[in-house]
Amino acid sequence: MAMLDLPNEIYNWLVSFFQDRSHCTHYQREVSPVLNITASIVQGSAVGLAAYVVDTADLNVVTSGNELIKFADDTYIVIPATNVNSRQSELNNIHCWAEANNLKANPNKYAEIIFADGR
Repeated sequence: MAMLDLPNEIYNWLVSFFQDRSHCTHYQREVSPVLNITASIVQGSAVGLAAYVVDTADLNVVTSGNELIKFADDTYIVIPATNVNSRQSELNNIHCWAEANNLKANPNKYAEIIFADGR
């Protein structure tokens, strides 16, 4: 966000929004411990969606012909059959990018969907 050409008032408001944030979860009668949020993606907030788009602006594919689709706080890699061997390098790229940007890529949420022509 600091690299954007924002008016000082907007920038200062964003800094204030992201500073000293914490989260806990209430479920039934249980409450989780309060933990600090250390990344700029605040899920469930209107700013979180825009922050994700800004934060991921420098995340790109490594193989020409592949495509990244970024929506809300999710990223999808579209790999055509001609680039099927680039799957692991694309996943490695996202993992490295996430680490460098204080985000976590969750391999448990990875899924591969193969679309085939039914003819």
